[in-house]
Amino acid sequence: MSDGTITTVSSNGTYSFTKPNREGITLLAGLGVEGDVHAGVTVKHRSRVAKDPNQPNLRQVHLIQAELFDDVAGAGFQVAPGDLGENVTTRGIDLLGLPTGTRLHLGSEAVVEVTGLRNPCAQIDNFQHGLLKQVLGRDENGEIVRKAGIMGIVLTGGEVRPGDPVRVELPEGPHQPLEKV
Repeated sequence: MSDGTITTVSSNGTYSFTKPNREGITLLAGLGVEGDVHAGVTVKHRSRVAKDPNQPNLRQVHLIQAELFDDVAGAGFQVAPGDLGENVTTRGIDLLGLPTGTRLHLGSEAVVEVTGLRNPCAQIDNFQHGLLKQVLGRDENGEIVRKAGIMGIVLTGGEVRPGDPVRVELPEGPHQPLEKV
């Protein structure tokens, strides 16, 4: 598994589909992105809060691969970092191919443990009609393929900025493929 680079960081203190890009963000251990509406020990995404507000927050940080923006541009969509609500945009890492429990070392201090795949929702089509089909498909066996990034929890906090390196630390085997969280 190769290492990569952070291209953009984003956060938003209020509920909104997109998140503005920032010069830097601070990750807080056990909580997520400082000042972000989705930070916390328990779930913050509205649909999950409605089901059970006491669930642990396995979606503290949303990471997405910049290569996805390249792919959807080929289908005529213009998507920029932060547009899909992610906190960290990377380049050079196959985020979707990582196993559950992978640790991503972001910058010089922060460590995020990968918990699973983002489950794209209908809000993506509200952002750009038809985009949901680009980030949610089916493989040759008819299984759902989610391409809208991965989610994680913050193990070690720290400052994260565009240009920072991302180092991938795979978990001890056997590896478990990512599932939606």
